[in-house]
Amino acid sequence: MHLVIESLVSLDDRIATPDGKSRYVRSLFATIADRYDFITVLLSYGQDRRWKRRLVALAEPVAGRRALDLATGTGDIAYGLASSGARVVGLDITTRMIELAIRKATERTAPCAFLVGDMLSLPFADRAFDLVTTGYGLRNVPNLDAAVDEIARVLTPGGLALSLDFNRPANGVIRRAYLLYLTVIGSVLGLMLHGDADTYRYIPTSIRRYPGAEAVGRIMEARGFEDVRCIPVLGGLMAIHCGRRRSA
Repeated sequence: MHLVIESLVSLDDRIATPDGKSRYVRSLFATIADRYDFITVLLSYGQDRRWKRRLVALAEPVAGRRALDLATGTGDIAYGLASSGARVVGLDITTRMIELAIRKATERTAPCAFLVGDMLSLPFADRAFDLVTTGYGLRNVPNLDAAVDEIARVLTPGGLALSLDFNRPANGVIRRAYLLYLTVIGSVLGLMLHGDADTYRYIPTSIRRYPGAEAVGRIMEARGFEDVRCIPVLGGLMAIHCGRRRSA
């Protein structure tokens, strides 16, 4: 038990500062990239792809619409948007994720452009996109306010932003049970797949530091978005945020 607590404290310390979290997240996702799809399906009991399809449906992509998918991972959301005719760019900080996303392209998938980049410093002009999406992106950035600012910057006035992510339940009992489940399962998977219990224990640790779905909605409103909605998923353990960039 002492070793487990010590390991958790060590992980918490490693992501306690923006620079530390940035370094840790870059290293973590490079490590897990080849198992990313497997893990997201496993931890979600197979629901991850359904949640992403729901986000794509809420985005209402149409032919010709310019869309940016941030923290694109292996490209599920990007390809989902492109299937409706949107012109999609997928961006991720991890080179291996982008390589895997490109490999997913087949004759049956709509074309997407993919590139390596940082959500906190997007390599795009102001108002370059009509739509910005992200799956499990905002919780992992070292500066949430700055990430929301960058999303607002690259959106056209009236453009839509959507984010799917874990929530931090407000109910203390539910939150403790939820985080305990993720900690135990994450520890086992980390040891089995990578020989390091901390690998997927990052998820509950990051949730503890995450402000929660309602607070993220307020951040969006304070930083240039209107008509912000927070849609509970999985009984509120997950959430989808939707908001439009203000015209002025």
